[in-house]
Amino acid sequence: MKFRGKIIDVACLNHFTLANGGVSMWCELAQVNFFDEYQMEGVTLDDNEICLEVAPENLARALKTVQNSKALKVKLTKKHCPCLTVAADLPSLSSVSRVVTHDVPVDIVPRKLWHEFKEPHMPDFDVSIYLPPLKTLKNVVDRMKNLSQFLVLEANMSGEMNLKIETDLVSVTTHFKDLGNPPWGDDVSQRDREVMAQVRLDVRRLQQFLTGQQVHPTKALCNLVHHRLVHLILLHEDVSLQYFIPTVA
Repeated sequence: MKFRGKIIDVACLNHFTLANGGVSMWCELAQVNFFDEYQMEGVTLDDNEICLEVAPENLARALKTVQNSKALKVKLTKKHCPCLTVAADLPSLSSVSRVVTHDVPVDIVPRKLWHEFKEPHMPDFDVSIYLPPLKTLKNVVDRMKNLSQFLVLEANMSGEMNLKIETDLVSVTTHFKDLGNPPWGDDVSQRDREVMAQVRLDVRRLQQFLTGQQVHPTKALCNLVHHRLVHLILLHEDVSLQYFIPTVA
């Protein structure tokens, strides 16, 4: 098996080193949009893929130190154990190049277990709605976090979404209107368009999602499974992110 890639474009490098935290996330990066050089030899000729398991915090620490580099190389290597070797060509005041290398340990997932790492299926949602600007949403959630640990997010198929905090001392609701609904919702949801689907969330989980975003999506969507799950989707020409937050009782 072989894997090696090199990124030169600074904008691509910044996208590639994005970090996010949360309950469950699926991210896809299009190889052609990031790597100037790319070589891939999978497990077999028929399955030109490699499935690796890595501790996110280890990879995040390695990538955080190379964000100002001129070029970045990522390679699957064999050291004391399988590693993703991240080598960054950093700016230097002299003519001598300065390269910083990180070896991030990984586990190579056997072919028979690949089915456990497939893209998650889109849930059978009750409501699908476009999100308001993420910066605006983050400002609202940051303020609500100071009032309660939990937040109710509700929306309907008429482009309306509410964020609500209710405690013994205070009740606060932020209303969003005319957000629009993705066209697939018209085919899937049989609910009354005015009826709200809602989920009760740990406000810190939603804040983590909003705080960690370095992607400026062309579209941001939210699918709600009533009283069960919120499924957030960020679409960008280079990156797609899916984020799943379960409800709390």
